[in-house]
Amino acid sequence: MATFLYKLGRLSFRRRHFVALIWVALLTLAGVGAASAPTAASSSFSIPGTEAQKAFDLLDERAPEASADGANARVVFKAPDGEKVTDPANKAEIQKTVSSLKSGSDQVASAADPFAAKAVSKDGTTAYASVTYKVTSMELTDDSRDALEKTTDEARDGGMTVEVGGDALQAMPHTGATEIIGIAVAAVVLVITFGSLVSAGLPLLTALIGVGIGVSSIAALANALDLGTTTSTLAMMIGLAVGIDYALFIVSRYRAELAEGREREDAAGRAVGTAGSAVVFAGLTVVIALVGLAVVNIPMLTKMGFAAAGTVAIAVLIALTMIPALLGYAGKKVKPTGEKGRLFGGRKKAAEAGPAEGNAPVKENLGTRWARFVVRRPVAVLLLGVLGLGAAALPVSQLELGLPDDGAQPTSTTQRKAYDLIADGFGPGYNGPLMVVTDLKGVDDAKGEAAAVQKKISGLDDVLTVSPPRFNKAGDTAIVSVVPSSKPSGTETEGLVHAIRGEAKDVKADSGAEVMVTGTTAMNIDVSEKLNDALLPYLALVVGLAFLLLIVVFRSVLVPLKAALGFLLSVLAALGAVVAVFQWGWLGSLFGVEQTGPIMSMMPIFMVGVVFGLAMDYEVFLVTRMREAYVHGESPNEAIVTGFKHGARVVSAAAVIMIAVFAGFIGSSEQMVKMIGFGLAIAVFFDAFIVRMALVPAVLALLGRKAWWLPKWLDRSLPNVDVEGEGLRTPADQGDPEEERELVRV
Repeated sequence: MATFLYKLGRLSFRRRHFVALIWVALLTLAGVGAASAPTAASSSFSIPGTEAQKAFDLLDERAPEASADGANARVVFKAPDGEKVTDPANKAEIQKTVSSLKSGSDQVASAADPFAAKAVSKDGTTAYASVTYKVTSMELTDDSRDALEKTTDEARDGGMTVEVGGDALQAMPHTGATEIIGIAVAAVVLVITFGSLVSAGLPLLTALIGVGIGVSSIAALANALDLGTTTSTLAMMIGLAVGIDYALFIVSRYRAELAEGREREDAAGRAVGTAGSAVVFAGLTVVIALVGLAVVNIPMLTKMGFAAAGTVAIAVLIALTMIPALLGYAGKKVKPTGEKGRLFGGRKKAAEAGPAEGNAPVKENLGTRWARFVVRRPVAVLLLGVLGLGAAALPVSQLELGLPDDGAQPTSTTQRKAYDLIADGFGPGYNGPLMVVTDLKGVDDAKGEAAAVQKKISGLDDVLTVSPPRFNKAGDTAIVSVVPSSKPSGTETEGLVHAIRGEAKDVKADSGAEVMVTGTTAMNIDVSEKLNDALLPYLALVVGLAFLLLIVVFRSVLVPLKAALGFLLSVLAALGAVVAVFQWGWLGSLFGVEQTGPIMSMMPIFMVGVVFGLAMDYEVFLVTRMREAYVHGESPNEAIVTGFKHGARVVSAAAVIMIAVFAGFIGSSEQMVKMIGFGLAIAVFFDAFIVRMALVPAVLALLGRKAWWLPKWLDRSLPNVDVEGEGLRTPADQGDPEEERELVRV
């Protein structure tokens, strides 16, 4: 592989006009496609294989007029102090608002009058109108949301408190500013790392081109493939981070090759042949992790994974071809390692001068000094790192998973205010009623059986009220609304859902009627359980495939095993930090956490997928340089020091950039986005700076030559991908075999 990539790098350097033209043409084509594509409707959301989805599908077939899985809004009215909503003026204003809600959008299926629906609190101070839409919340148009907000704003003019809950206002958060913050921090880090504006600008330029092609392609295909806005958000976040990182590693290796006195074309070829090989395999691990999300069998999550994986693949191709082309354009403006541009101190620093400067003593960089420290005290570093990450992971034992409801919204939002008004006026369970659907087809006494189901549910614990059965036109399907005594995200409500489903088995055995629980609350519970059930198979698939891939890369069994175990430790520590902040509230005010509660059920599997791919990036980039030094004749400890000498600064810069990109999302007002940003940022910090920078060299130092052991039969059967660039070695690189090697004290 190294030889092929070496030729590709040299070809791209020589034919830079052609390469640049191809990528500009692809960017233009994707941009034109995105601009001319029809406006995509919001992505539909379905969870195949869950009982809640099965019930929704049944209602769509038997009672489409009910719009059971449509978006809903609860417009809550609270009378001014000393008044009641039943007072003539307030009642007239509420009924006028309900009429406006009905006529405000053609997507509205129904809007219930609270007085006719008996949705008035016992003390008469609070009422709510339930609005049902014909489409799901993800398919709701901005015009429908605007009409809802306009109508409620007009209702407030009458003096009443009016707030809106439900999923109708849950538009995807806009996070445009966060990418700008991430790019700005990345630019600063790159300038500090390279000491040159041109060298720093190349990774930014290529990353933006790659993300532009990826996101524009998603926009162009969004309508045809039913892709949602979250798809492009994830692709942008991941594509931007890895795009900068991959280009950073190749540019850094190019500068190192220049410092060894190579011609620029040869240096570009060698940079792509060595660092580019690591980029290919690092990109493959990210792609495996993202594509593996299909195991969960949630269509929206699968599409997000595939789209982000496509953007990563583009980032790899751009790093391998466009970076050497741009290096050709830049010429002497890209300086060798240790030499800065004129704006950053002028010529080469004596401390970092290469061997061509003579035998002057060379000052060791921080990475070299740290590696020497670790290999001298591997046991202490290993114990300290493992104990520290283990302590951070302890809160995972108290992890509670769920999907956020309006009770997790910031207290300043109208959704949270509506949630609190309903909880105070009616009870917390009214914020998440359950919908029980009974399939009565083929049952002799349909009405009697529906009444019996209602009675069974009424006798269960944690049930506040049960509505009389409502039948479809054919009379073969009944719907019962169940209000729990506890809040939607409470464990008691989850227990009630399972209790109803337990009773459903007896009903089916006795009469043949099928009872199913659905509604937003039940759907959230089903999604959480589906994600939990998929976590271990997903982890086994992703880690297993990546383990096999890393065996090929490192030609070792223990190094990939150590990489996988280190990743699991960093993810557990990051999840522990998420629990401490978002579930327990530790340092919550520092991160803007207004309301603690269960951790989003998607968080563990999402962190495993994204963080595993990114963690393997650092593993591949750092350890391949060690492997390269070891293959070229250095002792195991010398190889560790050499790997850190050349890779620590760049890996640190890449990690800081990644952390900056993810940390920008912590400022979002949405609890879910804030949690994802914090979780990914802290996971990258743990993995890059504790696992890869401390535990990896400590373990390798303890293992010595055993770290690179591979059974002979496996060595013969594995393909030789030559990631370390052994095929690129020339007689001049080999040196004088009789010359005594310089000893490195460790």
